[in-house]
Amino acid sequence: MSMPVELVRQLTEEQIAFIKRSNLKAEVLEPGFVRLRMPLAGNQNHIGSMYAGALFTLAELPGGALFLTSFDVQRFYPIVKEMNLRFRRPATGDIRVEARLESNEIERLQREAEDQGKAEFTLELQLTNEAGEVVAESVGLYQLRTR
Repeated sequence: MSMPVELVRQLTEEQIAFIKRSNLKAEVLEPGFVRLRMPLAGNQNHIGSMYAGALFTLAELPGGALFLTSFDVQRFYPIVKEMNLRFRRPATGDIRVEARLESNEIERLQREAEDQGKAEFTLELQLTNEAGEVVAESVGLYQLRTR
């Protein structure tokens, strides 16, 4: 990992004020793998389920968390180019998401970004409740860029 895990946790949970207010927690931060949890408490909508914006945040943030755990932050930075979220069922409790990038994919992205100044990757994720039921599915297009 290019940063100490506690610094990655702090950046993931606290750097963006909106995310800090949501009380999102980074449960696992490893090179190539992250698991994040959005609590229902404080993030409810008008009918008591999780607010769509909180679910969108949970779907979008893994790209940045994976960046922090897997890439050299001195040489690269990430951006989101596109994000789609499909709601499957009401989220009536805490929601988790896991995201993974294999080491060969991380290496390929770094080489491509070094050669071309940028490299794109897609994360297809499932947001799940405590019972493991899918409450939403996301497809995010991210770009790794050289500094």
